[in-house]
Amino acid sequence: MSRSGVLGGAGVALVWAALAFAQAQREGNDRFFFVQMADPQFGMFTKDRDFVQETANYEFAVANVNRLAPRFVIVCGDLVNKPGDAAQIAEYRRITARIDPSIHVYHVAGNHDVGNEPTPESLALYREQFGPDYYSFREGSVLGIVLNSSLIHSPQKAPAELVKQTEWLAAELEKAKTSGARHVVVFQHHPFFLERSEEPDQYFNIPLARRKPLLEMFRKSGVRLIMAGHYHRNAQGRDEEIEMVTTGPVGMPLGGAKSGLRLVWVREDGLKHQYYEFGAVPNQRSEAGSSRQ
Repeated sequence: MSRSGVLGGAGVALVWAALAFAQAQREGNDRFFFVQMADPQFGMFTKDRDFVQETANYEFAVANVNRLAPRFVIVCGDLVNKPGDAAQIAEYRRITARIDPSIHVYHVAGNHDVGNEPTPESLALYREQFGPDYYSFREGSVLGIVLNSSLIHSPQKAPAELVKQTEWLAAELEKAKTSGARHVVVFQHHPFFLERSEEPDQYFNIPLARRKPLLEMFRKSGVRLIMAGHYHRNAQGRDEEIEMVTTGPVGMPLGGAKSGLRLVWVREDGLKHQYYEFGAVPNQRSEAGSSRQ
């Protein structure tokens, strides 16, 4: 006897409806996009005399976020230029508050937010102003792991905090294996590397002594994408299956770059992304032609 004969017409309709619902739920988890921004860095253009240009840039970025309506936005550090500056922080928060409440916003601590060499005091101040400096979040099929890369880069004045973060990271990566997340993405401020995982230490990357063991930890845990800022221009590199994406600034660019933001499309088979300079942000959220940059 056929399955339809056992279930009857109404039963078949219910089965098909359930299957369609499950498919819609799966696609909802696997087909969306988000926006990555970096370095709004209020005050950098004028060395902290004012933040007029940063205000204009960030307001433009937020207007585009609201128009495009991504699943979430993540700002990868250097929210302000002067750590703890009340006026710069207030302006960043004022404009961020304009993002549509339906769009989740995640903050990442940069070296200009917690200091080039973070201290327990600077970390406490950041946590009071913005919340945790390392944490995880779940958006559909994406598990985001946010790290305080300033602790990794220069832990001298807060070594115990680096130990806590590293222990927490190991536990989170272990939990990720059974979380059901299709994509585990690490977000931080400093790139681990700009182009090559073995490149020499410099201001814009994570020192090799701490870079290599963390990359090995990520490989074993299935991390395939790390996203950062800090460089004030774009860069990309690979370490075997891990892609390291460094995104240019919302604020002041360096090295002939231009300010902008990055769109990331989440699909069942992977993540695609493209950086858009402010004059070229698309009118629609289609991923057509989204070559990596």
